[in-house]
Amino acid sequence: MTGFSHVSVLLDESVDALAPERGGVFVDCTAGGGGHSAAIAERLPGGGRLVAIDRDEEAVAAARNRLEKYGPRCTVVRSNYSDVGAVLDSLGIDRINGVLWDLGVSSHQLDEADRGFSYGADAPLDMRMDRSGGITAADVVNGYGFEQLKRIIRDYGEEKFAGPVAKSICEARDKAPVVSTVQLAEAIIRGIPAAARKSEAQHPAKRTFQAIRIEVNGELDGIEPSIRAAVERLAPGGIAAVISFHSLEDRIVKRTFQDLATGCTCPPEFPVCVCGKKPTVELITKKPILPSDDETKANPRARSAKLRVVRKL
Repeated sequence: MTGFSHVSVLLDESVDALAPERGGVFVDCTAGGGGHSAAIAERLPGGGRLVAIDRDEEAVAAARNRLEKYGPRCTVVRSNYSDVGAVLDSLGIDRINGVLWDLGVSSHQLDEADRGFSYGADAPLDMRMDRSGGITAADVVNGYGFEQLKRIIRDYGEEKFAGPVAKSICEARDKAPVVSTVQLAEAIIRGIPAAARKSEAQHPAKRTFQAIRIEVNGELDGIEPSIRAAVERLAPGGIAAVISFHSLEDRIVKRTFQDLATGCTCPPEFPVCVCGKKPTVELITKKPILPSDDETKANPRARSAKLRVVRKL
C-alpha cells in the first residue's frame, strides 16, 4: 500500500460554510485522508471537538496520522456514515454544531490498483470501501442474473446501453469467471455499439464501473438516513453540508434537504393544518456551489462536484 493521497474537493467552500470557528462539535462523516477534517480542526477554537468517520481502514489510519497533532479534540472512528447516530451515542455526544459529507469514492481508492475501483489498471474485482466484509464486485459481476445486472447498470450507472452491456458481461462469464478489472472493462466495451464508443469523451466502462461500485457499497442507501440522523442532532444554527459527485447522489441530497425545509403539506383547501409538519432547516444554497475553474483545472475529478448547505432552525 502506498501513502493515502486524496485531494479534498470544494475544501474552502465547505469549511467556510461550516464555520468551525463558532466552536462546538463538528462531524466529518467521510474523513478520507483527513483533508476536510484537518481544515476543520485548524479553525476550531479551544474546547471545540471534531469527530471524523470513515469505513475504509486505510482512510482511518491516514486520518488518525494527519489529525494526531490536534490531540484529544479530534476523534477518528471506523464506521459507515449511515451509522452517524450510533457513533455519536458511543461518544456520549447529544448535540453537534456542524456536519459534512464528501460522498463517493476517494482519489486514493481510485488510484490504488489493487482496490479494483478503476478500469485504468488491471486488478482483482473488489471495489469494497470496507474490505473487512461484504460482497465484492466479482460477486456482483459473476453472481447477479441478467435482469439484476441490467437494472443496476441502468439505474446506478445511467447507462443507456444497460441491456447490451449486461448481456455482454453474462456472455463473458459463461466462458470463464470475470475476475479482473480489465476483463470486466473489455466485456463492457463489447456491449456498447462502436459508433457510441467513438462519439464519447469518457471511457465507455466508466458508467458501469460506477454502477457496480455503488451496488457493492450500498452508497445511495445510506445518504438520506445519515442526513436525517445528523440533522436531528444539530443544535439551532448548526450547519449540514454535502458534497456529491453525480446526479444520483445529488438528487437524494436535494430531495432530502427540500423535505426537511418544507413545512405544512396539507392540501390548500384545508382551513387549518392537520399534518403538523414544520420545517427543521433552511436552505442556504438554493442552487449548489460548484468548483471554480481553477480547481477543476488543477483537479479534473472535481468537475462534477456540487455542494449543498442547510442551517438548522
